[in-house]
This record gives sequence, C-alpha cells and structure tokens, in this order.
Amino acid sequence: MGYAVLAFDGEDREAPARRMAARDRHLEVLTRWAGDGRLAFGTPLLAADGRAIGSLMILAVPDEAGLRDYLAEEPFNQSGVWARHEVFPFRIAPLPYRRLPQPGTPIAPSRTHTVILAHDGRDAGAAARRQAVRAQHIARVGPMAESGLLAIGGAILDAGGAMIGSVAVTAHDTDAAARAWMAEDPYVTGGVWQETVLHGTRFAPLPWQALPGGV
Repeated sequence: MGYAVLAFDGEDREAPARRMAARDRHLEVLTRWAGDGRLAFGTPLLAADGRAIGSLMILAVPDEAGLRDYLAEEPFNQSGVWARHEVFPFRIAPLPYRRLPQPGTPIAPSRTHTVILAHDGRDAGAAARRQAVRAQHIARVGPMAESGLLAIGGAILDAGGAMIGSVAVTAHDTDAAARAWMAEDPYVTGGVWQETVLHGTRFAPLPWQALPGGV
C-alpha cells in the first residue's frame, strides 16, 4: 500500500509566481524520491488554458511516516504553493504498464494525458457492485496498460483497506475523449463509479522505477 496526494495551488494572483519560484527545488525532491522508488508517480494538474493548478503524487511508502517525510520535504507543500491537499491510502493495480518517461525525454508542450479521480457510491451495495465487475474491469485495462493508453491506475482505499474509488491516468488529451473511454468501462456501466473529476496533465521525465507489473 502507498498514498495518493491530491493537491491544489492557491487561486490568488501570486500563485503562479510561488509555483515557479519553488519549481526547481520541487523537481530536485521528486528526482531523488523517484530515483529511490519512494515516489511511484507524480504529475501536475492542468487547467483548460494549460496552467498548472495542482499536483497528483503517488507515494510508494509503507506507512504514514513515509508520507510525513515526503510532505515535510516537498517544497510545494512547505512554501505555500499548495493551498490544500487530500491524502488517500492507495494501491497501484499490478498491470503491464509501459515505463514512464525517463530523464532526457522531451516534455510535451501541452496536455497529453488525463487524470481521472473516481469515487464509488457510499450506499450499502457499493462494495458488492465493485466486486461484481472487478474482473471485467481488470481484463479491460490490462491491454490498455500494455499499449500505453493507461499510464497508471489503482484503488483508493479506506482506513480498513477496502476499495472505495480509483485513480487512472490515461493517454487522452481532452476530457471528452477520456469520458468516452470511461463510458465503456465496467466500473461505469456497472454503477461502481458515482463521482468522477478529470484534470489534464503532461508528464515530467524523471528516473521513475517500473510500476508494479510493468517493465
């Protein structure tokens, strides 16, 4: 198990300048944490006009001590770039992912991917609905991970380790394309995902380690 950190920048006039001032130090921390495998994945959240407005970080740490260490080192957290953040226990689904962009890979000039944050229903039948279609969902996304359409995906967990939602990062450069992909997923057709939020993104090339099940 690890943690997903979903963070949002301030909305004041100085917010972009704060991010830019801390960006180099932020990348230094990410490079170190990615290199030793403690940061499995990290990416900015982009507004419709391409501005960075937040971050998604997926930590491969075993306990809350690792989470606290990251938040204590993260310049975006310590220098006020992030105005608020949420933390979710998270487990990456072991799938045949392609390797994430390594140092030297050019950074795309615009959005290339979509971050999908999906929460299951909160009713008494939610867990049963997920379990009923989980095998179909995994069968669908496995080939997509292998092709690169799914860059990373996994389950949001509650305090007891039960799956209550999902994060998926897909190679769609528009919300419309991502929603069309979602519409055919068993977690949508089976009524598992009840609330979904989408954010554009593009990847930073860092010394990422292979994801669980990946190459």
